[in-house]
Amino acid sequence: MSLQTVLDQLEGRHVLIIGDVILDEYIWGDVNRISPEAPVPVLEIASETIRTGGAANVAQNIVNLGGRVDLVGVVGDDGNGKKLIQMLERIGVDASGICVDADRPTSTKTRVIARTSDTSTSTHQQLVRLDRESQAPVESAIHEQLMENALSRIPFVDAIVFEDYDKGGVSGRLIEGILRTARQQGKPVVVDPKVENFWNYKGVTSITPNHKEAGLAVNRKISDEDSLVSVGEEILDRLDLEGLLITRGEQGMSLFRRSPEGQLRTDHIPTQAQEVFDDTGAGDTVVAVFALALAARADMLEAAQLSNLAGGIVCGEVGCVPVNREQLLRGIQAGDAG
Repeated sequence: MSLQTVLDQLEGRHVLIIGDVILDEYIWGDVNRISPEAPVPVLEIASETIRTGGAANVAQNIVNLGGRVDLVGVVGDDGNGKKLIQMLERIGVDASGICVDADRPTSTKTRVIARTSDTSTSTHQQLVRLDRESQAPVESAIHEQLMENALSRIPFVDAIVFEDYDKGGVSGRLIEGILRTARQQGKPVVVDPKVENFWNYKGVTSITPNHKEAGLAVNRKISDEDSLVSVGEEILDRLDLEGLLITRGEQGMSLFRRSPEGQLRTDHIPTQAQEVFDDTGAGDTVVAVFALALAARADMLEAAQLSNLAGGIVCGEVGCVPVNREQLLRGIQAGDAG
């Protein structure tokens, strides 16, 4: 299929997302002086915004592209948890699978962004990030509710995504229970993994780590193409994946698969970003588009190419910003014209 055909077929595809939901807060302002109290910039606050983050941002990306989403995760019994659920419901995400845990805060990342300018340019610089979260495993009763919420939804979806930020919401037992049912029902499973559960995802369809995460998983640094291929092949085989998609920032992505004869197949996909301002949320966008394309029966290379284009688009934005269909369509058409 052409990428535009893949894009057209994303409409209405139903994805179950299981993972760590996060609220992203942004404080925007101008810096024009240094504090007399300490050698730090003084930020004059201009505005504040909130956005979806983590698994919630994956959900928003999918909805923006015409997909349907059921989201399973945990928030705290606090104001930020209520805000996040309201945001999700407003954009059409089924958030009824989110559990409220009174013993933990809603995972929240607050970024302070300074705008600096001279006579010719204006730039944005992140001064500091403030995290409010618990990384402790959820208690047994919440874990059982997460399992029940996820398993009850699997028969009705086209694909499953684990968005794992090591915040305690995803455990090895949860992964095992969901994978067993997903395999029985033939549902593709795509994972954006972090270190803690990396090797618990054996037998999923695909994972989408960045190059640093991939290197850490096998205790080897990726420094050139040879080391990239070596690391990719080891992960592909140890996790028994149909495909491994390693994101590489400004160098694009690399897709690893086995041919029917068992030969390693590697496709290096160059980045589509015109200029990388901020890669915050790019991994969320990549896993969202990749999984949604697989749900639409695209092959892995087509899914990777579309997700690469989407990742390049969000890297051109400041902060965690989801992609939309119009942006992807313009990117596809620009590529065809080129």
